[in-house]
Amino acid sequence: MKQALLYDFYGELLTEHQKQIYEDVVLNDYSLSEIAQDRGISRQGVHDLIRRCNNILEEYERKLRLLERFLQVKQLAGQIDSLIDAYKLERDEELLTKIGELTAQIREKL
Repeated sequence: MKQALLYDFYGELLTEHQKQIYEDVVLNDYSLSEIAQDRGISRQGVHDLIRRCNNILEEYERKLRLLERFLQVKQLAGQIDSLIDAYKLERDEELLTKIGELTAQIREKL
């Protein structure tokens, strides 16, 4: 799953050849042998290219941290949804304060 998310964020930074093979392995779940046969390259060549792509995508994430921030915002948004549901039931003003605090945290991440 992490590979697919990294690809969603940084896949456009790969070459067209890298994107095609990476998509076949990670997103389309083709075997290395199937891809090697279709592309006329060795199974080891496909394996090496996938490993190289993974390293490239991980390096982008280490530098830019877009996925990390996305996951943090997603978690905070989930907490806000839960607090809103609780507020609808209880009408507790403290919950509104917590919602405001979480919203501010999301703004900081963006």
